[in-house]
Amino acid sequence: MFPEYRDLISELKTSDRYFQSLFEKHNTLDQRIKNIESRLESGTPDEIEVLKKKKLAIKDELYGLLQKISLSRVKP
Repeated sequence: MFPEYRDLISELKTSDRYFQSLFEKHNTLDQRIKNIESRLESGTPDEIEVLKKKKLAIKDELYGLLQKISLSRVKP
């Protein structure tokens, strides 16, 4: 996810609790979706859609944070 921010993600996962929490939630949702789709967990197509929407909302928030932090570090 977001290879252009790989270094920043690594840094924030250890230094920013909020970012770390969001990142973990995203990964947990991703794994749950994969488990349901591969029938390792039970779930309906509607449940998968809800989970995917939550995951996308978190991904959007993560991206916004990465952009904001990255831009704040650029010196004029």
